[in-house]
Amino acid sequence: MDFLIRRALPTEYEDLGTLTAHAYLDDGLLDYGETDPYLPVLKDVASRAAAAEVLVAVDGDHLLGGVTFVQGPGPVADIARPGEAEIRALAITRTARGRGAGEALVRACIDRARATEGCTTIVLSTQSSMHAAHRIYERLGFVRTPDRDWNPVPHLDDLTLLTYQLTL
Repeated sequence: MDFLIRRALPTEYEDLGTLTAHAYLDDGLLDYGETDPYLPVLKDVASRAAAAEVLVAVDGDHLLGGVTFVQGPGPVADIARPGEAEIRALAITRTARGRGAGEALVRACIDRARATEGCTTIVLSTQSSMHAAHRIYERLGFVRTPDRDWNPVPHLDDLTLLTYQLTL
């Protein structure tokens, strides 16, 4: 592995927010592009870091990607229930894809979930078009939980998020 996984530094929050926003925009994952209401959430790494653990993959001083690990229900969680941790906002730069940074970030979240007292499951939400992410999740043992699929914007029928879980 030619990169390091570690906690994001406050000085990296802005760059990670930009990286995450661009990953979602460039992959066509935001229905309204630059005016999508989710874009400010993706950019706001400081708020996620205040309530959860934000991890980054770095190669020297070059940011490759990041993810948010949420220890359980709370202000940053979307679907976590008691006893569950949640993965949010996984994003890798286009130039770093295929190097294993996404998988390494997910593995780091799994390790943190296993080290969290009382945590028995890790959950996540994903869009149906995020095929590369689905392959990572399934390779690491996550299984689909269609009964937990949900829609963050109920008036948009085509925005149902798929859910996965890993029992620890």
